[in-house]
Order: sequence, then C-alpha cells, then structure tokens
Amino acid sequence: MTDTVADRATDTAAEKTADTGAVLSVESGSRRAELLRLFMQPIATVVLVGAALIWVFSSELDAIEQTTLNASTLLTSTLQHLEITFWVTVLVVAVAIPLGIVLTRQWARPVAPLFVGVATIGQAAPAIGVVVLYFLWTEQEGLWAAAIPLTFVSLLPVLRNTMVGIQQVDPSLVDAGRGIGMSSFTVLRRVELPLAVPLMLAGLRTSLVLAVGTATLALFVNGGGLGFVIDSGYKTARTSVLLVGGVLAVGLALLVDWLGALAERYLGPRGLR
Repeated sequence: MTDTVADRATDTAAEKTADTGAVLSVESGSRRAELLRLFMQPIATVVLVGAALIWVFSSELDAIEQTTLNASTLLTSTLQHLEITFWVTVLVVAVAIPLGIVLTRQWARPVAPLFVGVATIGQAAPAIGVVVLYFLWTEQEGLWAAAIPLTFVSLLPVLRNTMVGIQQVDPSLVDAGRGIGMSSFTVLRRVELPLAVPLMLAGLRTSLVLAVGTATLALFVNGGGLGFVIDSGYKTARTSVLLVGGVLAVGLALLVDWLGALAERYLGPRGLR
C-alpha cells in the first residue's frame, strides 16, 4: 500500500515536471521565434528595397521614368511620407491616450461607448473617403489636410488598447495602492499605466502601420509622400515607377512595424517582458 502511494506521488511529480518542461519549452521556442523575426525583418526590408532600387537604376530609363526615378524625387517623397506618418502618430498619441485614460474613470464610463463608436467609424470608413470629405469640408491642402483625417482613421487601436490595458489591471492592486495612501492620480501613474503599457504599445504599433499605409493617399490633397510616385507610375503606365513606389511604401511599413515590435519588447515594464 505504501509503495502504491509512493508510486502515485512519484508519477504525479513526474507529470508536473513534464508539464512544466513542456510549458518552458513552448515559451523558449516562442521567444526564439520572436527574436529571429526581430532580427530578420529589417534585413528582409533592406534586401527588398535594395533589390528593387538596384534593378531599376541598373536598367535603361526613358525620359519619363527619369523625371520620377531619381534620387532627389524619391528622397523627397520618402521624407514627406515619413513626415505625414510622424504627425499622424503624434496626434494619435496626444488624443487617444489621454482620452482612453479619461474614459476608464468611473464618472466617464457611461459615455465611453459613444467615443469608441466614433473611433470605430473612423477606422471602418474608407481612408480615401475620410481624406476627401475633410478636404471638401475645410478646402485645405498639404500636410495637415492629410494628417488630420488620417489621425481619425488611425485612432481606434490606441484608444481601445489604452482602455483595455487599464481595465485589465487587477482591482486588488488598485485597492492596495489606495490602502497605502496613494491618491487616484498616483495609482494611475504608478500602478495602472505601467501595467497597461504593453497593450498600449501594441495599439500604437497597429496605428503606425495604418498611418504608413494610408499616407499614400496624401497625394489627393497635395500632401506629397510616396503616393505621388505610385500615382505617377500609374498615369504614365510605367511599371518600374509603380514598382519602386510600391516597394518603398511596403519597406516603410515593414520598418515601422519592426520599430513597433522593438518598442513592445523593450519599453514595457521589466517584470512583464
């Protein structure tokens, strides 16, 4: 009888050890895959963009292609694209994070669905339609005529993830903070926001990729960007111009996604990495 009990205890311990080992193995494999992706993504981006540029510039370009496929035009369009993306990101962070924090407060929760619904409409609506409607409403052109409506399109991921990140914090941690004399603002700053950072960064990463992709629509309001290169290739029926514009846009999106992945991995609280 004693031997049977001992055998069962041994078998149970062995099963627990095996389960723990399996979990650790899965986590280790997941981390290795993530590190491999973080290492390979920028390399793949450089190879993709470099191969396209080398192929195009080593080919014989006609006069029409040369007006667009030159270092000055491509650099200017790329910098304009980055500028649009930068300001869209700044506006999204400036609006979505404070608004998300406010909407998680007890007194503001009744109106939270209204703001989330408006942001959902912004993401669900076609980006080109939002840009055109903003232009017709304001009759503005240029950088801000593109950045402001694209902010509306890119707002939802950061707003929603900020709210979810704060709401998923264990209430006992909030109560513990209040119990040791912290004010509501101190609890928010030292407990809720640090624990919500991973989800907030994930939302920001999604918004960044959206901003890069939709920034090509800035050409419709004279906002510049790589949409100009793509549109030039389409209008002049030049595949090489279309290829370069498309590859540069994809390359920027991959680069921004990689930077977002780095931020998710290294800017969150150490205990949650």
